[in-house]
Amino acid sequence: MSEVALAPPFTEESAVKKVRMAEDLWNTRDPDQVVNAYTLDTVWRNRAEFPVGREAIHAFLVRKWARELDYRLIKELWGFRNNRMAVRFAYEWHDDADHWFRSYGNELWEFNSQGLMQRRFASINDLPIQEQQRLYHWPLGRRPDDHPGLSDMGL
Repeated sequence: MSEVALAPPFTEESAVKKVRMAEDLWNTRDPDQVVNAYTLDTVWRNRAEFPVGREAIHAFLVRKWARELDYRLIKELWGFRNNRMAVRFAYEWHDDADHWFRSYGNELWEFNSQGLMQRRFASINDLPIQEQQRLYHWPLGRRPDDHPGLSDMGL
């Protein structure tokens, strides 16, 4: 199998792989690992927060995963060109009162020449669901390869 370049300009193959790598990384729920995929001066918009730089991103992720428990995420490539990607995603989580949610959204990503993300703009909507409506039941961590993606699930 040939090595896939994970830095821009992206091909369809490398873009799909980059998105899956991001999904796997976020499913670790480990801010120490996740921040290393971003430039030191990365710029984000996530809902109503605008963190800048790895330190701010780390603090944001610590808060996020302290609130969004049993987080499981699926990402899917929507489109790409040169050093930019559009990604759609959905994830399920519950709060400390055991209220479940499915959060849907879109992200715009921009990468530097080394393949680190320098910009991430996310729009996210939360849908309250009942626990029996959950669709993501794999053990915490990486989504199994045989688990359907968003399009396969009709989402």
